[in-house]
Amino acid sequence: QVQLVESGGGLVQAGGSLRLSCAASGRTFSSYAVGWFRQAPGKEREFVAAISWSGAIYADSVKGRFTISRDNAKNTVYLQMNSLKAEDTATYYCAADEKGYGSRWFYRYDYWGQGTQVTVSS
Repeated sequence: QVQLVESGGGLVQAGGSLRLSCAASGRTFSSYAVGWFRQAPGKEREFVAAISWSGAIYADSVKGRFTISRDNAKNTVYLQMNSLKAEDTATYYCAADEKGYGSRWFYRYDYWGQGTQVTVSS
């Protein structure tokens, strides 16, 4: 069992930066793939980025602006978000895939955090 806790959200002006953290419990977390998803009011959950043993993948909408990374010693995955836009406003969720593959599809993930709100003002 893995528990995930997101932090780092907040209010930022367009063009600014935030770093989200996803802290996990569980000794085997380093073998899990981790993804970030987001959901804006009235919209479907959307893939943002994922990291696995094979590397990182990104949604086209964030490529070049967001960077996903992990610190296995701290059991934490980060999402560095730069050049933020108003359309990045959403609740951001991290999720863990115990099979370790990493995917753009939310149904491939086994564990989810509660989310952290990111609001970008234009």
